[in-house]
Amino acid sequence: MSFEPSTFISLAAIVVMLVCLAQVLRLGKSVPGGIVGRTWKQLTGLVVLFTIGYLLTPFFPLLPQAIVNPLVSLIFLFGAVYVLITVRLTHRVISELAG
Repeated sequence: MSFEPSTFISLAAIVVMLVCLAQVLRLGKSVPGGIVGRTWKQLTGLVVLFTIGYLLTPFFPLLPQAIVNPLVSLIFLFGAVYVLITVRLTHRVISELAG
């Protein structure tokens, strides 16, 4: 098995996502309930989903292209949902701080 640059990039991404997952889970213990708590749970779920997706990326060359393309599209879709939820949560926090 040869290692291409994309393999090293995938491995680096996996390490970063595992660090992110650990931080999200650690921070989740101090997040209050209500809308912020529900939103944090959504973000945590998406981080778990991304981590699983990233863990699968080294195996993409072994999968048929007909499966890889929808998987990558789903990762992009859920990435966009993650960004939307994060921006909305940030907006709520800023609005609260601004009074």
